[in-house]
Amino acid sequence: LFIVDEASMIAGDTSAGEGGIYANRDLLDDMITYIYQNEGCKLLLIGDNAQLPPVGVEQSPALDLEILTKKYHLEVTSIELTEVMRQALESGILVNASRLRNVTGDVQAAMPYFNVSQYADIQRIDGASFEDALNSCYSRYGVENTAIITRSNKRANLFNQEVRARMLFRETELSAGDIIMVTRNNYFWLPIGTTAGFIANGDMAEIRRIIHIGEMYGYRFADVTVQLIDYPDQEVIEVKLLLDSMNVPGPAMPQEEMQKLLDEIMLDYSEISPQSARHEKVKSNPFFNAIQAKFAYALTCHKTQGGQWEAVFIDHGYLTDEMVDMSFVRWLYTAITRATREVYLVNFKDTFFE
Repeated sequence: LFIVDEASMIAGDTSAGEGGIYANRDLLDDMITYIYQNEGCKLLLIGDNAQLPPVGVEQSPALDLEILTKKYHLEVTSIELTEVMRQALESGILVNASRLRNVTGDVQAAMPYFNVSQYADIQRIDGASFEDALNSCYSRYGVENTAIITRSNKRANLFNQEVRARMLFRETELSAGDIIMVTRNNYFWLPIGTTAGFIANGDMAEIRRIIHIGEMYGYRFADVTVQLIDYPDQEVIEVKLLLDSMNVPGPAMPQEEMQKLLDEIMLDYSEISPQSARHEKVKSNPFFNAIQAKFAYALTCHKTQGGQWEAVFIDHGYLTDEMVDMSFVRWLYTAITRATREVYLVNFKDTFFE
């Protein structure tokens, strides 16, 4: 029995996605092919179809009964779980998330979405109150247990810069104590046999020590020690970070930039032949295997899927009435359900509230 959690995040045809070495591959297709290549195997998909689907699609293919039955010819049983475990039953977070989950049809007519006046765990704040509220959550819950959720990587980068400079008083490009989120799977730095197995896209880590920062192959790198936050029993490990990835406007380094880095590294092994031997050398090159990451004080909603924080600040950024559609409602629902203790709705219009 293969159990797959957070199945709403599993992409089908990824040709519309971010790119990378698995561009144009169908993850759902690969997974189902692998699982059912042996007789007697079964698959349990667990997910919330009210959450954001994978980038570039309107429905989560792994939770679409029609796709599973017609495309893959599977016998499917669907079960809905209704008991809430993350928030308390009397929680305003739960009440308002449920209201969003039940929005169907004309999303404009379904407004207002929020009832916050009766609850202490979900609040509406303006920009003037934001910094004090965020500082309060940092004091009560810790920086690693507080998240700002935004709608774009560019806006997340701006928040991260402001938080580091104005609230954490960090003036260097990277500091001990910084919280980062990995943005690409990495199989190089963790020893074989560890609990985590590999450093996954979405893993959170704390910078413990900065050993060296320098430039190589036209890019900036940092040798650091990190603690994986989700694996507290895992020993602190030394890794190499690709600093250029920290502030790119997209979710990770563009594929053309990674190709440029690869080409530069390949030049170091130009005397080695055949080409397959050169590629093997590159695979063990620490610069080629440098971890891509972003600061994790502010994140896009897609990056927060699968995670939870005690306090969440939700910022929708630039938003017109025409942009309030079902995709936006799913974004809101996903963002609100990342919180276990408190939600702060930042600069939301009056029309969102009763």
